Amino acid sequence: MQRLALFDLDRTLVDLYAAFRRWAAEFVEQRRLEPEEVAWLVDLDRDVRPQRDLFFARVRERYALAEPVGELLAAYCRRMPHHVRCYPGVLDGLAELRALGWRVGVVTNGLPDNQLGKLRRTGLADLIDGCAVSGAEGVRKPERSLFEIAARRCGATLADGGWMVGDNLIADIQGARTAGLRSIWIDRGTWPGHRHQADHVVSDVVEAMAILRADTRD
Repeated sequence: MQRLALFDLDRTLVDLYAAFRRWAAEFVEQRRLEPEEVAWLVDLDRDVRPQRDLFFARVRERYALAEPVGELLAAYCRRMPHHVRCYPGVLDGLAELRALGWRVGVVTNGLPDNQLGKLRRTGLADLIDGCAVSGAEGVRKPERSLFEIAARRCGATLADGGWMVGDNLIADIQGARTAGLRSIWIDRGTWPGHRHQADHVVSDVVEAMAILRADTRD
């Protein structure tokens, strides 16, 4: 099996929950809203994710904002990359994998400006061989074709196998199975009681990288 490791982005390599809370705090401050509105925004994000149009339609209505939904969404996509941080150990871990001969890619659902901005701002763009963003390709995980695009941009092919690491049982783990990849599921406690077919289950991406390093030795 070739040394190909594909990673999800949000809540796998980067802490989107913390980033969203930082964005919400900034939004509340800029709009001169009451501090408790941060909690309302966080709750709404949890309830409607990933439907950003719906999220900003609700925000616009609640605060009687003049800007149209599309303008609010565009502003969000411009600012979010500035708030995103990698989980501890991610950058060093990816660098080590590449030093061991792994081809490393990112497969992510989302809007291209937002997701590519996160890759650039965090430094991840310098540590991967290729990426595939659903909003740019017109196809979303768990569909096989998005994984194919990412593998090809890494100079690899799904026919020779590899790994997928992610936190979503459908988009990442089911998608990996469809793509013929082995998988490592990052269980963050958001899928209670759900059955899965992941090859390994870990609590964070650093553990997943350790499994890949062990696979190198094998």
